[in-house]
Amino acid sequence: MLLFKNMDISILKKIGLSDKEIIVYLKLLEYGAISVRSLAELTGLNRGTTYDVLKRLQETGLASYYHSETKQKFVAEDPEKLLKVLNDQKDELEITRDKIKDMIPELKSFQDKGENKPVTKLYEGKNGIKQILEDVLSAMEMEDEADKEYYIYSATKASSDINKIYPEFTKRRIKKGIGVKAISLARGGGTYGLDERRWIGINDESATFIVIYANKCAFISRDAAENPVGVIIENPMIYQTQKNIFLQLWGLLK
Repeated sequence: MLLFKNMDISILKKIGLSDKEIIVYLKLLEYGAISVRSLAELTGLNRGTTYDVLKRLQETGLASYYHSETKQKFVAEDPEKLLKVLNDQKDELEITRDKIKDMIPELKSFQDKGENKPVTKLYEGKNGIKQILEDVLSAMEMEDEADKEYYIYSATKASSDINKIYPEFTKRRIKKGIGVKAISLARGGGTYGLDERRWIGINDESATFIVIYANKCAFISRDAAENPVGVIIENPMIYQTQKNIFLQLWGLLK
């Protein structure tokens, strides 16, 4: 592996190659046409495992073979094929995404067959808050174009936590074409794209940051130890009530 010592070969795992597949593929690149037996000796794998790995590399399009006299020789395909593997995976992910998007209404109908009680989920710490924010983006991305807007009550401390935990959130929101109306409970805050802001001017730093989106309401605050904590309530009626109150207040703050 000395030839590849300055290369971050772990990136190959991102396209789904296993450690063994990476080792075999790199040896094929390094040594050219080679038999299973010689390849097994170079990689330290047994011959059966080496053959199985070669078969998977062939299926992926990264290896091929030919017959030389009585022996079967394997060779690596052009490394440009790695981009084709990546593009094929991207296309497959897009197809899968569209299929899942089509399934969601039906899956939701199964979920709604119960008593439709509000579902409450608690999220703690930085990772928990990031999960809430990821949920906002993913849920709003699934909405129709006309409904790609959510509403927030912005609070000082919670806003600071959010910006530190997920600094790229606003850029991702704008890139996905998601709009937002924000009512700042305290002074401060601005607009950054696809957003509007109005102010109440309550100087309460301990206030809760509230997100009203996609039949959900998220509440982001801090616990007694000043650690970030959040709650998501999933319920269409609670969402609609909070949305109506927000829009009424929004109109009064013109």
